[in-house]
Amino acid sequence: MPRILISALRGGSGKTILSVGITAAWVESGRRVVPFKKGPDYIDAGWLALAAGRPCFNLDTFLISADHIVESFLFHAAAGDAALIEGNRGLYDGIDLEGSTSTAELAKLLQMPVVLALDATKTTRTLAAIVGGCRQFDPAVGIGAVILNRVAGARHESILTRSIEHHCGVPVLGAVPKLDAENFPERHMGLVPTAEHRWARDSVAAAASVARDHLDLDGLWRLAATAKAPSAPAPSHEQRPQKTPSAEADAPIVGVIRDSAFQFYYPENIEALERSGGRVVFFSPLAGEPFPDVDGLYIGGGFPETHADALAENEAFRSRLRQRVEEGLPVYAECGGLMYLGEKLLLESGEYPMTGVLPIVYGFSRRPQGHGYTVFRVERENPFFAVGDRLRGHEFHYSKVVEFRAADEQMAFAMERGKGLVNGCDGIVYRNVLATYSHIHAAGTPQWAPALVGLAHRFRQSRR
Repeated sequence: MPRILISALRGGSGKTILSVGITAAWVESGRRVVPFKKGPDYIDAGWLALAAGRPCFNLDTFLISADHIVESFLFHAAAGDAALIEGNRGLYDGIDLEGSTSTAELAKLLQMPVVLALDATKTTRTLAAIVGGCRQFDPAVGIGAVILNRVAGARHESILTRSIEHHCGVPVLGAVPKLDAENFPERHMGLVPTAEHRWARDSVAAAASVARDHLDLDGLWRLAATAKAPSAPAPSHEQRPQKTPSAEADAPIVGVIRDSAFQFYYPENIEALERSGGRVVFFSPLAGEPFPDVDGLYIGGGFPETHADALAENEAFRSRLRQRVEEGLPVYAECGGLMYLGEKLLLESGEYPMTGVLPIVYGFSRRPQGHGYTVFRVERENPFFAVGDRLRGHEFHYSKVVEFRAADEQMAFAMERGKGLVNGCDGIVYRNVLATYSHIHAAGTPQWAPALVGLAHRFRQSRR
């Protein structure tokens, strides 16, 4: 399986646009490319999925064990002719001294050649020293090529290329000039989600054009073909539970609200619900649709604040969801979903009522209120997890709690790492609802999907 990993020295070096461009250009040439994203990220993954024309899967070494990482990679990559992974932050950046969660460790785990995307702004020969340092820092990391980004001109490119290839023995497989047009608007410390960007396909086409004009795509393909086979792990029954042997018509229906307001879902989470026996259906309150007849509900993250007026306007949807919760509908909500279950959002443009399931009012800040990995212990009874479970996730939000009128006993999680909802806690429980700021990944939290589907099945049976 030809495969490469695109990394950089830091965030903001242009690796996402290069990854999107390479993926799109290879796809245009008739190759089936399976994209992956390292790190807790939905937005970059959305762009990669659009470029590849297929889902982008996550390989987060903090959230998911090494065996599950390899298993997921081998399983999903088998559907294509090549795989491309976009790393996160700098190549060796991680959360501990050993860099155990770094892009470099993922590259070693999957035996992948690394392509370093280097921002060449206002530097020449020093980049060769940096590349040499990266190679020596951990010789087991296979840095196979360099792509220069934001090059000032032909002379600048020549000096950089000759210096890196001469001193480091690493080929330069492309040099992208400083681009005048910005095709990828940024917001919230990342690229705008594709679902909010009406010119998304034009942007992908522009990235593909940059790749064709400025990168050695054939050279990158030859490098990808040098990848060694990673060691296959033992089959994991937790990672891929067998689908419940029930008739499709009798399978519990798990609704997923998916639109431009709620778009942050790992594809693996949806797969896990289906493998656990759920029949997944997607719908949206934005189009004025009524709340459908479902047996369970999953509301992911997103930016409900940018669609607050439309969400508030669909009063029938909000009212019906609230009614179904009172009837016992199991609901799992993350971040944006947590906000939608609250009473209202306070924005500069006004107050917008949400579903009112939870007694929480949210405001917003210009700076992130929660950002990074989370670790939390389950300390109180809840519908989804056993007391004593220790879970990992991630949080990233600009919203903040303005009013909180729930009881302390409704909070299921105690935060060991991360901010959570209030007072060092997260995971508010109401009836069969569990809502949290932390996002989880099904491969790292294998009990989640069977719990939701099991609750949905019991709710379905209770209504007969």
